[in-house]
Amino acid sequence: MRASRTAAVALGAAAAGVAVWSTVIERRLFTLRRHTLPLLAAGAEPLRVLQLSDLHLAPWQANKIDWVRSLAELRPDLVVLTGDLMGHREARFALLHALRPLLERTPTVYVHGSNDYYGPILKNPVKYLLEPSRKNTRTPDLDTEALSRGLADLGAVSLNNAATRLTLRDTPLELFGLGDPHIRYDDPAAMRAARAALPSEEDAAASAAAPLQLGVVHAPYQAALGELLDEGAELILAGHTHGGQVRVPGVGALTANCDLPTAQARGLSVWYDAERAAFLNVSAGLGNSIYAPVRFACRPEASLLTLEAAR
Repeated sequence: MRASRTAAVALGAAAAGVAVWSTVIERRLFTLRRHTLPLLAAGAEPLRVLQLSDLHLAPWQANKIDWVRSLAELRPDLVVLTGDLMGHREARFALLHALRPLLERTPTVYVHGSNDYYGPILKNPVKYLLEPSRKNTRTPDLDTEALSRGLADLGAVSLNNAATRLTLRDTPLELFGLGDPHIRYDDPAAMRAARAALPSEEDAAASAAAPLQLGVVHAPYQAALGELLDEGAELILAGHTHGGQVRVPGVGALTANCDLPTAQARGLSVWYDAERAAFLNVSAGLGNSIYAPVRFACRPEASLLTLEAAR
């Protein structure tokens, strides 16, 4: 009985340690994950792309706000916001304050996620292990149009079923994206129409090099990734998964909250079909729902992707 009591005490202490680590410590250990990708033409200057995703920001999260503001010191060439920026109904002003130092000096594109339309509510976390939390009969209760206007005022361009072109360090880029497939806001036909409506390139020098094709979506459902791949994307950026949020050491994510294989729920991989392939970076994001304040073996992160010429 003494051995049983000792084992029970040790088990309880370990469980308490895990709970404290995952709810108090790890979810505040903001991390910058770096990757280098050989995507540019020979002789091109490197481009640095900063991806931010799933902030789920609440107005009182001063440490997260300060960390995001500090990312302006990286001086990226492009910022890509892959959705779920809002984490509270009153977070919009705090969010724009957090993003302002970055967006005012850096070209930025974005897509919305479901939590940019719906405020957080208490849910049963076990359901995430059974199936994606995709169906939603609620009426959107966030002012998404005001969020979009605020981002536009800071210079950000929407890629929600839309497209745009940029030239950065003499490298032309074509960027296109989908609305959030998680709530069935994706419209591939509208995205293709937006690409077709882009003005023709008049600068012969710029059009001499084929533009880099970059696809953006919040939730990396396989059908959405396939649509972006069909459009010729060479790099796809997504979020949504939180990297699993709770990962088992040696096993990895238990769920991606979509039909993406769990092995690709975080970080850089390749998405491909029989004819083409693209790099896929799925950010584990910087936040979590205020009703699920936990991260384990999955630090909150932003991604800094350095695009360079192939060697």
